[in-house]
Amino acid sequence: MKKLISLALVIFIATTFAVGFSGCKGKANFTIAVPSDTTNKARALLLLEENGLITLKEGAGITATKNDIAQNPYSIHIKEVEADQVSDILQDVDYAVINSNYAIEAGINPMQDAFAIEGSSSAYSNILAVKEGRENEDIIKALVAALESKQVADFIESKYEGTIVSTVDNLTNGYHPDVNYNVLNGKKVTVAASPEPHAEILSIVKDILAEKSIELDIKVFTDYVQPNKVVESGEIDANYFQHVPYLENFNKENNTHIISVSAIHVEPMGIYGGKQTELNAIKKK
Repeated sequence: MKKLISLALVIFIATTFAVGFSGCKGKANFTIAVPSDTTNKARALLLLEENGLITLKEGAGITATKNDIAQNPYSIHIKEVEADQVSDILQDVDYAVINSNYAIEAGINPMQDAFAIEGSSSAYSNILAVKEGRENEDIIKALVAALESKQVADFIESKYEGTIVSTVDNLTNGYHPDVNYNVLNGKKVTVAASPEPHAEILSIVKDILAEKSIELDIKVFTDYVQPNKVVESGEIDANYFQHVPYLENFNKENNTHIISVSAIHVEPMGIYGGKQTELNAIKKK
């Protein structure tokens, strides 16, 4: 009887080991850093799925989380990091999914350095946002017209060479036909923006508004929270740094009342190598 039990135990252990070994075959156990905020994390996961690294549950979309990963055949570890800090830890992880604006700030060229890059979906267009109720003010309309100008679109095309893409369909000459610019003479409008590319793009807007004696004061922020808080409080007139899915989630979580008044450009996310020099390294191991 003891011999039978021992034999059964040996068979069980051997079978378990064989299954476990088989299940580990080809598993790389690589780490990929992704943005931690809800919408950008979902974008990153969708990009990983698009490139065959994971499979998400059916119906998982722009709010997908790690819990929505249905299949992870390469045992990838997803490391969540603040969006503006992902590029800072690139050398410490195997790969990272980085927003184009932060890649550019870190001296990374999305067109040359990305192993894979998402399409230029207008769903993630970066927007000019104001507190609800201010959207029809002349100073805001003047700001929108300047941002939607051909001058800005041309600057985006020449400066960023496809790493950032204008999403404005009907370009203006820089000015709104229904705005009385004489009344705005000597006025100032303040906009919160991230350093790149938003503040750079606003430098073109600054020149356009200056032609009508309107001062544009660009306030640079390096985080995703304060730009919305200062617009909600009224300290600053508008902000330019985020897309609508992020804004909607922010409003929901913070009981703020900020709305989009114009979609200006899109910054495709890319997968970049840290410790690894090619994306297929995951699949080869």
